[in-house]
Amino acid sequence: MNDLFKKCFLFSDALAGDEGIRITPSLRSKKGSVWSKNRLESKGWEIEAGVRVTGRGRIGADGMAIWFTEGRGAASDNQLDNAVFGAADKWKGLGVFLDSFDNDGQHNNPYIMAVVNDGTVAYDHQNLERTMGDGSQQNLGGCLRDFRNKPFPVRVKIEYYNQILTVRVHNGLTNNQNDFEICMSASNVVLPTSGYIGISAATGGLADDHDVLYLLTHSLHDPTVDTSQVSEEERLKFEKEFQQYQDELDKAKQDYQKEHPDQKYEEEGEDQWFQSQNEKEMKQIFDGQNMINNVLREVNRKLDELMGRQEMVISRINSMPVGQGQQGGQVQGGGQQQISGGIQRHEIDRLLNNQNSLLQQLGDLK
Repeated sequence: MNDLFKKCFLFSDALAGDEGIRITPSLRSKKGSVWSKNRLESKGWEIEAGVRVTGRGRIGADGMAIWFTEGRGAASDNQLDNAVFGAADKWKGLGVFLDSFDNDGQHNNPYIMAVVNDGTVAYDHQNLERTMGDGSQQNLGGCLRDFRNKPFPVRVKIEYYNQILTVRVHNGLTNNQNDFEICMSASNVVLPTSGYIGISAATGGLADDHDVLYLLTHSLHDPTVDTSQVSEEERLKFEKEFQQYQDELDKAKQDYQKEHPDQKYEEEGEDQWFQSQNEKEMKQIFDGQNMINNVLREVNRKLDELMGRQEMVISRINSMPVGQGQQGGQVQGGGQQQISGGIQRHEIDRLLNNQNSLLQQLGDLK
């Protein structure tokens, strides 16, 4: 099982597997959700979910949602009929919906949208304008994206920082990890400062498999603020925990020595754990010499191979008969005889001199 989901609670029809969690199987009228065990406490955060929605039909249903809510939105048995993509209605926080069913028949699905709720408004699936039940515009925006039956996982990245909400979507058509497109962005979005993260899904008369493959969360901070500094209270807490651990370790060592008095023990000093400066320098010298030795060995091997080839070329050139030019060439005015194929004797002499000079330089290099 994926270690990520050992930190989550599964509800309703959700089922964990080796590669992820199947929120709902491709059966009619199924609902499920998975929620984090711990709260995410941060004013700024980023959530990235990898999901896969697959089905045999041309049209899928109903869809899935990614949540950040003040409380876990797992729908109880008496709430399943009014559940929002498998989670409880009237949530307080954010829901990013991947709506695959075209309720209004306007051919505007599959659709991805971000919806906020203050915990008092009921969501209306049938509303043609994608508003809440009382008509208030809780839909912050969205985009048309076909997220069904893709060769690679569809990735949804949700970023909330300085009351600005941004949703980016990876369409699942490529394996490029950074191939995200902006789906929507909205400012002045007020969300709880802490909450639970969840993913839910539901099927209706039509059914898809809704799988979540991974879920990543990050806290976002102002880069100008040094978050590495800890308070005095935290420092004292860490020192106390470390001292307790050290005392327990010493006590365990003493108990072991009492139980095994026949074994010899040596006091561990810093010199057993750290290298001296001389040891570091000697190791660096040894590593450098070893590297030089390996390079020289490789150079010698290549030089031997090159010299063998050069000697073979020279022997072949020397074995060529000088008088061969009577058939294929003619005597030049300077007394130089042209070899068959257009190569003149002075060019061969120049080639031989260059080869001999090269061999001498290579021999000096060795």
